[in-house]
Order: sequence, then C-alpha cells, then structure tokens
Amino acid sequence: MRFTETEIAGVVVADIEPHTDERGAFARLQCPEEFAAAGHPFGPVQTSLSRNPQVGTLRGMHYQKPPHAETKLVRCVRGRIFDVALDLRPASRTHRRWTAVELSADNARALYIPEGVAHGFLTLEPNSDVLYQIAPAYTAGHEAGVRWDDPAFAIAWPMAPALISPRDATYPDYANGAG
Repeated sequence: MRFTETEIAGVVVADIEPHTDERGAFARLQCPEEFAAAGHPFGPVQTSLSRNPQVGTLRGMHYQKPPHAETKLVRCVRGRIFDVALDLRPASRTHRRWTAVELSADNARALYIPEGVAHGFLTLEPNSDVLYQIAPAYTAGHEAGVRWDDPAFAIAWPMAPALISPRDATYPDYANGAG
C-alpha cells in the first residue's frame, strides 16, 4: 500500500498496489503492519457499509466523542463519493481545516481518519456504497457532529445535497458549542 499524507495532520490517503495478471488483480486493502510502519497504527474491529441509492446524498459531518473516539478507514466500493475529513482537535495545528478526496470503486482509494477528525461524504453517482473499517467498535451515546455547511469550516462541496438527514442538516454552528 502507498500512503500519502494530506494537509490535515494524521489524515492519510491509502492507495492499493494491485498485483495483476491475466486473471485480473489482487490487492491488500488493510494491513495493521503496513499502517503501523507508515506511522498510523490501525487494527479495525468493526466493518460497516453505507448504501446510498441517490446522487447528492450527504452523510456527515460525524465523529465519536472521547473516551469512545473512533479511527476510520473509508473506501467507496461501488459508485463515487466526495469524501471529507474535518479536523476538530483543538490542539492540532490544522484545527478547523478540512481536506477532501474523491473515492470510487474505480480508483480503489481509501481515506484514513484518526480520532478527533469528523467525517462526511457526498455521493457523486447513484448507488454508491461506502465501506467503513472502524476501531474501536461503535459505542452508542457518544455520537456527535457538526453541520456540513457551517461557515466556521467553509467546506467547498461540489454540489448542494439533494438528500440529507434532519440531524445532519441541523447541527448547531461550531462557534455556538457544536463539537
């Protein structure tokens, strides 16, 4: 695997290095030893799938509060998404900054999102499926989020969402105590 640091501390793009022959290709998608060697120890204990039939579906910006904060590896296994990581760690040099990458079944990229970084995505194609590998396992009651269009972050989404949950659409402004 190839790891590329983003402008957000600890957020990394993970590209596969497929082995190909006349049958097709085979690639490692996650390996604890390779992540640790790249400086990002990660051993997922939970895998989840988000199915999104409609273009313009926005999910986010979500994270888990300590002591149950999560690290995620996010990959689009069908379709195409605009994937966003938003740094909410107050002590981070990139606090309140965001980065985005297009993830698709075709490019097979993944985005590694450490604890304290919110995550969200917008579907760019119909029937986009997003695979999450998570550590530690999800713990109910520690969910949190910030609004996708909060002016404190000015995330440059490629289009307005066509579908968003009421919860995701109505998180308070970060300046007013969200997060």
